[in-house]
Amino acid sequence: MVALLPGMLVVMTSFTRIIIVLSMLRHAIGMQETPPNVVLIMLAAFLTLLSMGSTFEQLDQKVVTPLYEQNMPASVALKHGGAIMKEYMVGRTREQDMNFVLSLAGKDIPEDAESISVVHVVPAFLLSELRLAFQIGFVIFLPFLLVDIIVSSVLMAMGMMMVPPVSIALPIKVLMFVLIDGWTLVTRAVLSDSM
Repeated sequence: MVALLPGMLVVMTSFTRIIIVLSMLRHAIGMQETPPNVVLIMLAAFLTLLSMGSTFEQLDQKVVTPLYEQNMPASVALKHGGAIMKEYMVGRTREQDMNFVLSLAGKDIPEDAESISVVHVVPAFLLSELRLAFQIGFVIFLPFLLVDIIVSSVLMAMGMMMVPPVSIALPIKVLMFVLIDGWTLVTRAVLSDSM
């Protein structure tokens, strides 16, 4: 069970959305290795901690501390922790995604979210997070795509077809990203739904 904990933390938190958006940003700019993966992963981890601060505080107060002080059996701690994470996920899952997962499982749509199993909440939550990540990523890609198109068109118009457009577009995209304070905008976009 302990071996599954890192994977569960990835799929049951906003980490998935954040790392996908940061990876798409890196590809949109055109820098395949900058910032390095370790930087993106750590940024995503700390933004996850920031966005889920109240949930993690609840987990600490109601699960981790009592478990550490041996005031609660592990089975009860797991149940309380699961309920806290389930509440977080249900609150950020689109109704359509929840209904879709329940229909795939052949389950009726319940009146209240408390009766939905975590086995059904997690995939619905992941679908919602992936959808949101790709929506944000699409919006991020557009301005960089426009820069690529404009640079290619200008180079073609000037008859400079032998000059690789990426060698001109990359510095322009980096400059544009810095001038618009891109890191702040991207951080705001990925955290807007979580906080």
